Amino acid sequence: METTHTTTYTARPIPPEVLDALRVTDDAGRPMTPYPDEEGGSPLRCCLRPSTPGERIALVSYAPLRRWAAETGARPGAYDEQGPVFVHAAPCPGPTTSALPFTQAHRVLRRYSPEGHILGGRLVDDDFRPALTEAFTDPEVAVVHVRAVEYGCFLYEVRRG
Repeated sequence: METTHTTTYTARPIPPEVLDALRVTDDAGRPMTPYPDEEGGSPLRCCLRPSTPGERIALVSYAPLRRWAAETGARPGAYDEQGPVFVHAAPCPGPTTSALPFTQAHRVLRRYSPEGHILGGRLVDDDFRPALTEAFTDPEVAVVHVRAVEYGCFLYEVRRG
């Protein structure tokens, strides 16, 4: 008898309550410094879309695994890292689509255990869905981070469900 696994997953922006805190003081302890994005195209982690020319945005430091660990009780130890993310300078409505964002270029999927320890990574240069399905067929994977290859920046989190 053949078993079929169906895995559903959700791309998650930075939660609104975390964004509110980051807009005051980011995870590196610095105040937000908004500016108009003259060119557009910055990957916004609040609404999971590229910025448009002229939008007021900010580059803030964010510790995604630390925030997840605080929610789940995980203890990521040395895997707790922080890095730069673009967000709207003011609250926004969040994502307007359920489509996986920022899939137009090479990305790295990092898999983490329930304890917050890295289980591996995978370079994805075409269809994300099979790579995410593969990641979540491993019962030890609790969360996946999608990161940019060019700079290593965190783009968004993916969870089951």
